[in-house]
Amino acid sequence: MNVSHRKFLISAAILALPATPALAQQENGAQQRTSGLSDDFHDDDMIIVTAPYVDQLDLLAGTSALSGDELAEDLRGQIGDSLTSLPGVSSTSFSPGSSRPVLRGFQGPRVRVLTDGIGSLDASNTSVDHAVTIDPLTAQRVEILRGPAVLLFGGDAIGGAVNVIDKRIPRDIPDDAIHLDAIGGYGSAADDWSLAGSVDVPLTPKLVIHADGSYRDTGDVRVPGYVLSPDLRADLLADAAEETEEGHLDEAEELTEAANQSGRVANTASRTQTAGAGIAFIDDGGNLGFSVSYYDTDYGVPSRPGTGHAHGEEEEGEDHEEEEGHEEEGPVTIGLEQIRVDLRGGVNIGGFFEALNFRAGYSDYEHTEFEGDEVGTVFSVSGIEARAELVQADHDGWRGVIGTQVLARDFNAIGAEAFVPKNSIESWAFFTVQEADLGDIELEGALRFDQTTVTANSINFDLSFNTVSGAVGLAYAPDDAAFKIGANISRSERAPSAEELLSDGPHIATQAYEIGNPDFTTEKSWGGELYARWDSDNVQLSATVYTNFFKDYIFEAETAAEEDGLPVFQYFQRDATYYGFEASASAVIAHVGGFDLIADGVADYVRAKIDNGGGAVPRIPPLRLLGGIKAHSDNLDLRAEVEWSDSQKKVTAFETPTDGFTMVNATAAWRPFGKDGGVTLLASANNIFDVQARRHASFTKDYVPLSGRDIRVSAKFSF
Repeated sequence: MNVSHRKFLISAAILALPATPALAQQENGAQQRTSGLSDDFHDDDMIIVTAPYVDQLDLLAGTSALSGDELAEDLRGQIGDSLTSLPGVSSTSFSPGSSRPVLRGFQGPRVRVLTDGIGSLDASNTSVDHAVTIDPLTAQRVEILRGPAVLLFGGDAIGGAVNVIDKRIPRDIPDDAIHLDAIGGYGSAADDWSLAGSVDVPLTPKLVIHADGSYRDTGDVRVPGYVLSPDLRADLLADAAEETEEGHLDEAEELTEAANQSGRVANTASRTQTAGAGIAFIDDGGNLGFSVSYYDTDYGVPSRPGTGHAHGEEEEGEDHEEEEGHEEEGPVTIGLEQIRVDLRGGVNIGGFFEALNFRAGYSDYEHTEFEGDEVGTVFSVSGIEARAELVQADHDGWRGVIGTQVLARDFNAIGAEAFVPKNSIESWAFFTVQEADLGDIELEGALRFDQTTVTANSINFDLSFNTVSGAVGLAYAPDDAAFKIGANISRSERAPSAEELLSDGPHIATQAYEIGNPDFTTEKSWGGELYARWDSDNVQLSATVYTNFFKDYIFEAETAAEEDGLPVFQYFQRDATYYGFEASASAVIAHVGGFDLIADGVADYVRAKIDNGGGAVPRIPPLRLLGGIKAHSDNLDLRAEVEWSDSQKKVTAFETPTDGFTMVNATAAWRPFGKDGGVTLLASANNIFDVQARRHASFTKDYVPLSGRDIRVSAKFSF
């Protein structure tokens, strides 16, 4: 069954829901918790959380978020690089044009990236070189979700979920005849120019329309020192010496030039533009909203020195000529487009179930990997995801939600280096989250069943997986106390992805030969978490320790083999263990001259290893400490911070260690008309001392370091 047919069936099911207007993030119903998000439309604060039916979501699930000026200060081209200031969050940092979040050392399919509760419906979870089709410039709020409530969004989200909330489908009617938001900025490290704007217009007291757009253009990123890591640079110089001894002077010169690259990372420029429009009917009895959006980006893929696309080991003249001809194809770039349609609705129905909520999204996605001006491989993804939820009314402290979710995705890769065959994925899920307030004790339980079918007709592959995941959480939180302590236990099960099952071929963008295994079984884990929190007027503290025990854990690692002049990266399935901690603290330490002086800090660490002497899990972030001090007033914020990242020497075979680094950053935010004046001017200096830094979680960290000193200025307007 193709996506068009499935789309028709799912659409028919949508129409069968009787007048399903309303909002998945319904403000009616269960009381919601303060999130610190200011509504652009109204004078009073509006509270937005992802799952309002879970009253204590931030208590039991460990929610952290960025919004407002904090989000504006951290905005980068990709969502992964915009969240690294949060505890437990790193980034894949494949290139400035492609970066996904890493949560507690987990990445890929174990971290769900959502748009307002629905998957991004792109190909970003299939490979690290694929961009996430969400522009942070248009985000209103970004949430990191963990714990039992994550099962609302996917049983495979063992690391958690990143939910990006925008205003594309309006949530409220503006008080004004027209409401405008805009943000624009410049960053010096990559000549990064960005601009975004949105407009909301109420057509009637119950009908509002929205339009938005964004544009970003960056050059090659500037870095301090040599581009290559010391280990990779030493390898290339040794190869150059060997080529010189053998009389291959041209090859030796090429390798030496690659080893001595400095100043800027070649082929890291990018250009992104987006547009979207939405309309919503908003009434006391329910809401219905619809939007259409377009995402378009072109970005460079930095080359891996020493691979077959740059240099091989053949010594015969004919073979070198073939390599030179291949090299003349030019740098690899990716051109990506996505058209997306979204629907969100709900209706207040009263009784035991107080609301019926609905959310759906359809995407038509395509990206092309170019070698110079020549088309290499074209990837296309068509998919639809939909979910419906019945929200229970609060009955003496018992509340919850019951829902179902469906996903249908068709994937196709066309070209000489199509490393995954054409395939389709169909999945259906049933889930529930229940919560009980027993005075000083809060209980939460979640259960999810998924059925996933992966089909690849060209190789006669058709396999279904049934997975069951569940979690139980308990918290002790006296009403009159500032502290909260709790624990949760989870059992998760994940079906292997199509890429983990079916990959077998060269992938030009990652410059690797990737091999999956069609015999993989489901990945299962048991997890536990203990946490303690303190939240008073002047002090906020949070500390969490966690562990996961995996059976048949799936991971990708480099081998000693080569195919087509490329290093072989193969998927394996072994038992594994994760454990770690994350902590954050913030305290008002003084009041000086109209300013509150606030000290804050973040610490996180994760250790992951393959059982029975299998060594470290690849690409696990090291220990990190981040501390800052901020002077805050209604008109002006000044902040300085130091980020220290330890070296990572716990590596798997053929994985290089990563040096630690210490970065100093400073930011300033000026609100010339006060906190409610609608204008914020921001300036920041990142990596002030121009140190070299690399993220160990990055597939490309040996030849794509983080940017050097970056002076950024931006302005944010809301009228």
